[in-house]
Amino acid sequence: MTTPQEELLPGTRRALTHRIAVAQAEGRTPSLVAAVVRGGRTVWHGARTSVDGHGPDENVQYRIGSITKTFTAVLVLRLRDEGVLDLGDPLEKHLPGTGAGEATIAQLLAHAGGLAAESPGPWWERTPGSLRPELADVLGERPLLHPVGRRHHYSNPGYTVLGALVEKLRGAAWEDVLRREVLEPLGLERTATRPSAPHAGGWAVHPWADVMLAEPVEDLGRMAPAGQLWSTTGDLARFAVFLTRGDDKVLGAETVREMRAPSAPAEASDVMDGAAYGLGLQLQHRDGRLLVGHSGSLPGFLANLTIGVEDDVAAVVLTNCTSGPLLGGLGADLVRIVAEAEPRIPEPWRPLPEVDPSVLELAGQWYWGTQAFALRLTSDGGVSLGPLSGQGRRSRFRANADGTWTGLEGYYAGELLRVVRRPDGTVSHLDLGSFVFTRQPYEEGDAVPGGVHPEGWRGIG
Repeated sequence: MTTPQEELLPGTRRALTHRIAVAQAEGRTPSLVAAVVRGGRTVWHGARTSVDGHGPDENVQYRIGSITKTFTAVLVLRLRDEGVLDLGDPLEKHLPGTGAGEATIAQLLAHAGGLAAESPGPWWERTPGSLRPELADVLGERPLLHPVGRRHHYSNPGYTVLGALVEKLRGAAWEDVLRREVLEPLGLERTATRPSAPHAGGWAVHPWADVMLAEPVEDLGRMAPAGQLWSTTGDLARFAVFLTRGDDKVLGAETVREMRAPSAPAEASDVMDGAAYGLGLQLQHRDGRLLVGHSGSLPGFLANLTIGVEDDVAAVVLTNCTSGPLLGGLGADLVRIVAEAEPRIPEPWRPLPEVDPSVLELAGQWYWGTQAFALRLTSDGGVSLGPLSGQGRRSRFRANADGTWTGLEGYYAGELLRVVRRPDGTVSHLDLGSFVFTRQPYEEGDAVPGGVHPEGWRGIG
């Protein structure tokens, strides 16, 4: 996985090192380790530490907190892809009696199930999981705080429930299913529910003095699917590649793309911040680019995984303090540094291997009313339709066996695009969800709903 450091320019490497050095010093953390992935491979690794002569490498384990949720989401989506469940299924269908059963699987994955943010009782991150042996202990007497599906409300108990769902449907412990279905196929040999040497110790740094306090390391028990895992920058770099490209041994590219799509109603503050949540992944619009990934924290540890999908650059940052450095901003900065200093080089343009003449004749300019659109053939065998200029509805379309196309994004997602031909076989118009696109704007004889005024186009005189 690791490639020579020289794959990044010296100036880029220095900028990355400077950025993590500032984060470690200003954040006052005992150690900080980071990695950058580009083009599916790790191209940089850096570390800063308060211990002279010792720097953590890509094999040192840290707790990754809620990045665990993304792993749990992968397990649930595997069940969906196998046909064991549907994301629209209510939880009650598969895991009855929780008191939160009206929430759907998708809503739980997107933190839109209405559940409380935390478990009742003592602070669950600093107390033994044995205090919450059953789901009822995690959910409490009042699991739902909000109407189901109405708002995004981050919920640790929600992912505990999803872990229990995996156990119920697989007939095995969440930890065992995770190892068998995700960790081993992806080669994540240093990711586990419990640490093994070498691993970092977790610390709290005094807010007003340069002294430290060791944090407890608790087994989260039932709540493990929400935040139990330990991992390394090396393993999380591999996981970032998987979340970008997919891997048919675990989840295909289409499913990981689905995970990266916004799936929860956004709060007003989220809209202002450019933040959203997918299926087990956080999304953010920052520095003009869409970033996906997840953050994590447990007493003594902070973690962040940030992926710039369009730039094909990802960053992993791990540190061993309870609070201090802002890893979300740091991860975004590492992606930005590489993406701006060494922009992604596009693949060479290549002509299509073949083209259907009946599709080629559709390419070019079309009008919806008086607005001009362009239809283009895409390299994957589909088509795209969007305004010739300015903003407006646009989408890519996937070809169907019957000669129609299905919209893949935006306003036209799931909508059917079909070609309407005249009796002589020539193209009359395009029908897109009842919208009519014609070759000319409101031309006499065109099949425009409501008809075209018989006097045609005219001036003001």
